[in-house]
Amino acid sequence: MKTLRITGKGNAKVRPDTTRITITLTGVLPEYGEALKKSSEDTGLLRKLLSGFGFEGSDLKTLGFSVDTAYESYRDHGVYKDRLAGYTWRHEMKVEFDSDRERLGKILYALARCPAKPEFRISYTVKDPEAVKNELLIKAVADARAKAEALAKAADLALGDIQTVEYSRSRIDLEISPVNRSIETGDMEKLVKLDAGAFDMDVEPDDIKASDAVTVVWEIK
Repeated sequence: MKTLRITGKGNAKVRPDTTRITITLTGVLPEYGEALKKSSEDTGLLRKLLSGFGFEGSDLKTLGFSVDTAYESYRDHGVYKDRLAGYTWRHEMKVEFDSDRERLGKILYALARCPAKPEFRISYTVKDPEAVKNELLIKAVADARAKAEALAKAADLALGDIQTVEYSRSRIDLEISPVNRSIETGDMEKLVKLDAGAFDMDVEPDDIKASDAVTVVWEIK
């Protein structure tokens, strides 16, 4: 049986409708237990802060958590050596909400004054990523069929039944970051304007560009 193997590509531009704030808390303390306790306390402060903006405790999702040994260099009779300085902890989290510039400004204002001194990064995504991925697949299959029909016609052949459909399940990035670095608390005044208890984030995210591919094999006659 003769076959025709075609890879189709689906492309889409999607308007982001969801704001994501990625928040990182870090610290160093002499004892392991103290580091764990401080991490828990600072995370609690963060949850309490966000509750004032309508978030539930479960809305703050952990992306990563670690406690590692920290070392410092010192000089001993002209020789540099390392010694244990304590334990450094890092807790990375995210919170998402329907894009609202005013709400974002108020949250950032509160984060900038949080005693836990978090670092944070602003990005934008979509509420329903599966719908976007399905749209890409539909377009990719349609593209493959259009190419197959064009090639079959040029070769004076006829397409038969589809034999296989191959999809690699590639990772599709549906996040865009206009401010493409983490923001430390002290940096906020450099990036935004202070206005009545909120920051005015004059940021308009571009459309998210996404693509995916599907390979289809047809019988040809």
